[in-house]
Amino acid sequence: MGKTKEIKFKFEDLTLYQKSLDFINLVCITCNRFPSEKNYRLTSPFIRAANSIALKITKGSGDTNPQFCRFLRISLGSIKECVVCYTIGNNHNILLLSKINN
Repeated sequence: MGKTKEIKFKFEDLTLYQKSLDFINLVCITCNRFPSEKNYRLTSPFIRAANSIALKITKGSGDTNPQFCRFLRISLGSIKECVVCYTIGNNHNILLLSKINN
């Protein structure tokens, strides 16, 4: 039986893309530690914004340089959303509680 070729896309080699996947994992781990009463209101937008970072990098990677830069700027907006979600969690002591409870 012959070997099956694995399809690989160029964006998979980008360090920025790989780091965005690491960030998604970190956000998911963090959100899983949130108290259940705060879970949906903050975790949903936090995870969605983190996923959007990787998705925008991926979407723009196969295009022209100006188009790729455009998608990187869009992903920066998602990064800013993550900062806001983190700040809200921190301001409401959710992040502190998640560290104490686990």
